[in-house]
Amino acid sequence: MPCPCCQHGLEVIGSRKRSCRNENGEKMVLIIRRMRCEACRKIHHELPDILVPYKRYTAESIEQVSNEAEPIDVAADESTLYRWRRWFSEWAPYALGCLTSIAMRFHFDLPVEGSSDCPLAVLQSFGREDGKSTGWLAKVVRPITNIHLWIHTRSAFLSACH
Repeated sequence: MPCPCCQHGLEVIGSRKRSCRNENGEKMVLIIRRMRCEACRKIHHELPDILVPYKRYTAESIEQVSNEAEPIDVAADESTLYRWRRWFSEWAPYALGCLTSIAMRFHFDLPVEGSSDCPLAVLQSFGREDGKSTGWLAKVVRPITNIHLWIHTRSAFLSACH
């Protein structure tokens, strides 16, 4: 497996546990491999397709909530669902920009025409025109994470000290 930074080889240096919850609210514990690049010495964690960085629920759960047209069948409270929707509406235009940048950088043809600030239009840009596709969030997250364009955002609201 090549290093996402310099394309040299990665060596496994260990593992760590990562917990998440599925759409039923059941806790799952995954073993994530830790790898170090043989050239640049950076450490990377293998990200399974079912995870979104810094999120505690599976990508499938977050994907389901981001499409408001579908009925929601996720065992999470309303405040969590609200935070996910807000996160997605803020993140989606950034993700589309990242994918456009990656496509230009690596000379890929991008099947996206233009960008929009409307999350639904961005969803359609991700290939969700029919409203029935699944697994699109994992496909979007992987290249953004691998090229180190993922930015950590706090999903909880912090109150200001007065």
